[in-house]
Amino acid sequence: MGGYSELESRFRRIAIFGEVQTVLHWDASTMMPETAAGPRGDQLAELKLLRHRLLSDPDIGRLLDDAEAENLTDWQAANLRQMRREYRFETALDDRLVEDLSKACSACEHAWRGARAGSDFKSVAPLLDDVLDLTRESAAAYAAAFDLAPYDALLEAYAPGMRAARIDPIFDDYAAFLPGFLEKVLTRQEAEGGKPIAPRAADPVHQKALIDRLAVAVGFNEKGGRIDVSAHPFSTGYPGDQRITVTFDPADPTNAVMAVLHECGHAAYEAGLPKEWARQPVGASLGMVVHESQSLSIEMQASRSDAFLTWLAGQAREVLGDDPAFDVENFKRYQQWVEPGFIRVTADEVTYPAHVILRTRLERALLSGDLVVADLPGAWNEGMKTLLGIDVPDDRRGCLQDIHWYDGAIGYFPTYSLGAMLAAQLAEAAHADLPEIPEFLGRGEFSPLMRWLGGAIHSKGSYLSADALIEGATGRPLDASAFKRHLTTRYLKEN
Repeated sequence: MGGYSELESRFRRIAIFGEVQTVLHWDASTMMPETAAGPRGDQLAELKLLRHRLLSDPDIGRLLDDAEAENLTDWQAANLRQMRREYRFETALDDRLVEDLSKACSACEHAWRGARAGSDFKSVAPLLDDVLDLTRESAAAYAAAFDLAPYDALLEAYAPGMRAARIDPIFDDYAAFLPGFLEKVLTRQEAEGGKPIAPRAADPVHQKALIDRLAVAVGFNEKGGRIDVSAHPFSTGYPGDQRITVTFDPADPTNAVMAVLHECGHAAYEAGLPKEWARQPVGASLGMVVHESQSLSIEMQASRSDAFLTWLAGQAREVLGDDPAFDVENFKRYQQWVEPGFIRVTADEVTYPAHVILRTRLERALLSGDLVVADLPGAWNEGMKTLLGIDVPDDRRGCLQDIHWYDGAIGYFPTYSLGAMLAAQLAEAAHADLPEIPEFLGRGEFSPLMRWLGGAIHSKGSYLSADALIEGATGRPLDASAFKRHLTTRYLKEN
């Protein structure tokens, strides 16, 4: 067996270890008993350690070098490139750091659930300190391996090719755009009659019925996936097994609807990856900027369009009952309503980037040590006041609302708004190629849009670099211009 063939065999086995970890994480978030948190942390740490040892085996380095001399197809060469990238990441960390970080993240994430429920930041702060210490150690090791600054090295793990120096101008551009634009939108909303009627409360059974109907409309395969309940909505899985979770909000049933549409975008990307390269690095998704662009293409670009909301209002009335909130014009205004708020996951798309900009600034300060964990709540509250002009009432609606830092995911947050900006670029390109997309969305049909995304994004896996994928699909590099045009068209009705 040649070096490349041996590598494919080894990486297939490594991928299977990752799939097992995925199911254990999903179970821990959905149905694992609370008393199992300790053993589950041990199980995940052991699996991560085994996977780490497989991937950091010195034989893989030798095989990678041998394979370079082989006559490979373009896809095999791309696979080899991705294998080497994964090997560099894995060999940067020793066994002790992999195990310690896994256990620290499991313990902190579990404690975060209770801390958030009780708005008790102090109870989880020491565990977050542990996670940060180990993350700094990991970032330093990755930085040395990739010749990057520590934060850029963490970004590389979530957004290949992205650097803080590229993010800063994009975010600074939006931060400068937001105040004046937000004022215009709020003035326009007030002139149109103020806040729309909110939907009545609905029990989870009826919410689930509507969610199931919409998931099918997007193309979610019920036989190849599950929709369950967790404290924080997410999507995970692997080919043939897509898992989506949702958090039901009794006060507003449409929150769960939009969250599931978001997660269906993630699941569609995973399901549409090239099957012939399953369990190989080149067959995997291309980082979280691209991943978030797929979820936001569904949730924001398509599902909050006038055409789709007209159809969705009828579906909501049919499943949830005759509610004046589901009058079409009221429902559209409600789903497109802009109002600064505390919670990122329910924020409108105009103010959402402010949430991400704040988190990006704070996590960089935490990583560098310029901000200590004990001062995080105060820094958070000050940032929200500066960016959105609102006073955060408690830590549950402040620095405890997101799972990411408590689970060790530092460097992830920028991908949300970069993904939103990419989704806007993709929408412009998709609508230029297929002007009939709005007509289909008005009937609750996503198929033309999903076929376009499948060809432009999903089927490419990690064959291209992120920059090449984006330019190939949209004709230009990623920036905020399409996103600002989109917001101006939707919220000020200016073309």
